[in-house]
Amino acid sequence: MTLTRELLKQLPKAELHVHLDGCIRPQTMLDLAPQFGVSLPADDADALALAMCVRNAKNLEEYLERYEFTLAVMQSREAMERIAYEFAIDTAAENTRYVEVRYCPALHTPGLSLAEAIEAPIEGFTRARTETGIEIGIIICGLRTLPPSTSYDMAKAAVDYQSEGVVAFDLAGAELGHPAKDHVRAFDHALGNGLAITCHAGEGWGPESVWQAINDCRTQRIGHGTRVLEDAALEAYIIENRLPLEVCLTSNVHTNAVASVAEHPIRRYFDKDCVVTLSTDSRLMDNITLTDEYWAAHTELGFTREEIDQLIINSFESAFLPDDRKTALVADVRQELKRVQ
Repeated sequence: MTLTRELLKQLPKAELHVHLDGCIRPQTMLDLAPQFGVSLPADDADALALAMCVRNAKNLEEYLERYEFTLAVMQSREAMERIAYEFAIDTAAENTRYVEVRYCPALHTPGLSLAEAIEAPIEGFTRARTETGIEIGIIICGLRTLPPSTSYDMAKAAVDYQSEGVVAFDLAGAELGHPAKDHVRAFDHALGNGLAITCHAGEGWGPESVWQAINDCRTQRIGHGTRVLEDAALEAYIIENRLPLEVCLTSNVHTNAVASVAEHPIRRYFDKDCVVTLSTDSRLMDNITLTDEYWAAHTELGFTREEIDQLIINSFESAFLPDDRKTALVADVRQELKRVQ
């Protein structure tokens, strides 16, 4: 079968690793900037999109610097609601049926209360869900670079809003020099209250970071996991325990975790029967859509239609959804994948 980008767009998809503050429309940034007195690196949407796309970053930390611009315009309830709504509309447009979107509410509390920083995106997501049918799970993040007490506060907030669509707790931010084990209290609180766990690891730091996520934080998925292959025992553990990896091809190139998409270890992991999924990470900073990520997997790494279907199923099966809803959704997606040829 000849695969085209348009066919990949038509396939039903799920996305498990995407940051809300990395997915703002450039025009929305321009609209909001005067309200917050923010000076942006360009004054029209096309030029701003180009300026916000990271190229040649030396490391993850340098990549993350672009977030200063997006966070600066996400400091009001109206802005947060609009950005959440537009993100959901944009991702639904490429037949994404389910998405788990993450962010750290603490980064929006200069302008909002913690409750507002959580409730405003929920309002935007709810409006988009009504219009498109897309299902949305919210992952609340702690940050490695903030005090562990802040992570604990984020975990408590995540638990408090479980009934409003929050599905998991995550730890994000610069890895190197900021160990996940310092934030164990937050993970324990989330797990102890029935919330799912994921953790960024193995992108800006090596296998030790992933082991901490597993052993100390008891994570149920790994955000990125790019450097798992550096430790044979770790790779074997990931495979044997069916621990899903949330892979973001283009982002990993832009953070200098890998030299190119063609050299990304997802091909190795998939061939070894590791549970790998595909996500965008930050659509604005990486100038990418989920369809583009699948296209890159096909053109740069040789993933066939059959293998892409498996990546899609992996994403749905790895979602933080109730088992009955997940089973029904996976059955529907399998049938649709057979129909779309």
